[in-house]
Amino acid sequence: MAGNLHMIKLVVGADSVADLLEWRASQAGPWVLKTRQTPKRAAELVDGGSIYRVFRGVILCRQRILGVETVGEGVNARCHVTLDEAVQRTAPTPRRAFQGWRYLTSADAPADLTAAEEADMPPELALKLRELGAW
Repeated sequence: MAGNLHMIKLVVGADSVADLLEWRASQAGPWVLKTRQTPKRAAELVDGGSIYRVFRGVILCRQRILGVETVGEGVNARCHVTLDEAVQRTAPTPRRAFQGWRYLTSADAPADLTAAEEADMPPELALKLRELGAW
């Protein structure tokens, strides 16, 4: 993912990746994240970028961004970010609260977890190890 631009956004209404996936299972149609502002660098986000999701102060997963479009006009304009259905868990990484979304560079993005890491390590333990610099 070197050189890609990503987006980071807080998750509201879900405390874990499992909660997010459970919610998604009840939805129909493409996975679309709706937000107020359309990114000025949308073309860079679609060119290999992902949305990194923050749960309760910790980045836990990402999804590839497939499309970014502005829907509506003027004060009613909103942004729809179409996401890949595949959710890739990442190394738990603390992140302070913020409003809306922010850009995230590949250099600052957490690494993806391997299937073995994902299966073997509870997120709380992985976070603690990362905070201590042991992972």
